[in-house]
Amino acid sequence: MAPDASVDGGHGRQRAWPLLALVAIATGFVVLGHDGRRVAQMLVLLLPALAWMAWPVRSLTVHRARRVAVLAAVMAFAADGVVRAYLLDTYQSAPDGAVVLGALANTNARESGEYLQMHWRTAALWCAVLGAAGYAVWRLTAYGRRRRIAMAAGVLRGAIDGGAAGTPVEIEVAPHRAWLALLVVAFAFGALAHASKPWRRLHPVVFWTQWVDDAGALRTAWADQQRMRDAALQHAHAAAPQVTRAGPSTVVLVITDSINRDNLGLYGYGRNTTPRLAAAQRREPQQMTVLRHAWSVDASTLPAMANMMRFGQPTAADAQHLLPLARAAGYKVWWMSNHDDVAIEQQHARLADEVEIVNRVPGRASASLDGELLDCVQESLADPAERKLIVVHLLGAHPHYRLRFPGTQENPFDDTVDAVESGLIAKGRPAWVRRFRQDYDNALLYHDFVVAETLQLTRTVGRLAEYRAWVYVSDHGQEVGHGSDHVGHSPSTASGYRIPAIVWRNQVPADATSVAERPFRADWLGWTMADLLALQWKGQVAGRDVLAADYRWEAPVLPVKVRSYLD
Repeated sequence: MAPDASVDGGHGRQRAWPLLALVAIATGFVVLGHDGRRVAQMLVLLLPALAWMAWPVRSLTVHRARRVAVLAAVMAFAADGVVRAYLLDTYQSAPDGAVVLGALANTNARESGEYLQMHWRTAALWCAVLGAAGYAVWRLTAYGRRRRIAMAAGVLRGAIDGGAAGTPVEIEVAPHRAWLALLVVAFAFGALAHASKPWRRLHPVVFWTQWVDDAGALRTAWADQQRMRDAALQHAHAAAPQVTRAGPSTVVLVITDSINRDNLGLYGYGRNTTPRLAAAQRREPQQMTVLRHAWSVDASTLPAMANMMRFGQPTAADAQHLLPLARAAGYKVWWMSNHDDVAIEQQHARLADEVEIVNRVPGRASASLDGELLDCVQESLADPAERKLIVVHLLGAHPHYRLRFPGTQENPFDDTVDAVESGLIAKGRPAWVRRFRQDYDNALLYHDFVVAETLQLTRTVGRLAEYRAWVYVSDHGQEVGHGSDHVGHSPSTASGYRIPAIVWRNQVPADATSVAERPFRADWLGWTMADLLALQWKGQVAGRDVLAADYRWEAPVLPVKVRSYLD
């Protein structure tokens, strides 16, 4: 006979609570990485797995296979939520955002491992959370087999024909028809969601597979950009740039990486991290202008470089690039770098006449020191070309900090309880953050030597009677316990955008005294470089050159709140 629904009541509840627990776990992780209607869409995509979990099965083999499948499905959604939450919190970006996708296309297995070495605490925490969730899901999926219950024949006397008194009888507990109907609807609804392309592409398996493919396509595009470089040079020639200053000239642009001006003694920091640059300013206070309020509009290298080189219009179809523009005007251009970075090399460096890459080890573990470039700088300054633009791209204080200074260089800030250390302790910064701050400041001490040496070479090598200019700027800042217990790139705090910027000229206009207090945007660097190169061309925009009398400041739109750009 068919069992009565009341017989199944207790077992129905036993089937329901594991399912509800699975839904709660999945929802928690989905909410981490999504919001609004996306949460509902993701849960609908998970419906088939959850509905299968709720469907009673007799076969032990099928039951085991279902446990593995449901575990894989739920944990795929859980991992998706965790990764999205981490990227949103750390980089203020979705996985398919330009910053994250560009970083993936520009990395390799070694650099990924090095990144995990630096952020292993966060990775370990989330792995532990996922591990605990996986264990819970595995235990919950043990339920759901179609149950049989043994009952005494006396209890069932008269209910089952032929049952002898005292003989145990097994009754299979079948699910209620309404329950089965509900599961069929869930299967159908989930199938419709998978059939819809806008919904299906959100599924973790589909999304992350496509994500990897997109990064590969981007990497391929970067590797073959000669056509785009040729087009950029033609575009520059079409603008007919002219040099308005007579005679030979040399302009040196030093772009560094991950330098926060708040850690430079030249900007008032409590540790003497820039003794050589400070001495240079004391020696030539009129020629050397320290821009006190300099900001980047990007917190990572690739977009920052694109903005600086393309006059703050990196995606505009008619935007010029600084290097081909200078070449079209008659400058010989050098690009020398301590970065082994395929994106920067293909998008910018190869636009120069001469390219020198001294670093052959990609990733954060590269121990190539910036000082290796000094011979290249000296050789380019001695070149007989009449007009020269020399771009020097340094690693600066890019993590790992301990690899940015020689192993023989003692750390004067190591285990020193000075005012900086006391301030970090007062803010509650943990010991590991304070340790990184010490390494970072020591990296800046070596960095000061390299940068000051490039200035000294600019002052003393080659035709000294010609016009000479030297510019120093960082692509973005770095968080080292300033605003949070975080170390590294930081798009979510102001420290990720606070940069140094310095201009030295051997011929300074009389009205240059007020420039130091002007706020400066790194994405407008191209306009200042055009001033120093004395370039004029069709399509020039007035008001963005920080050195010009008609400079008009416009505050950038940053993803963080800035109290004042004059801070």
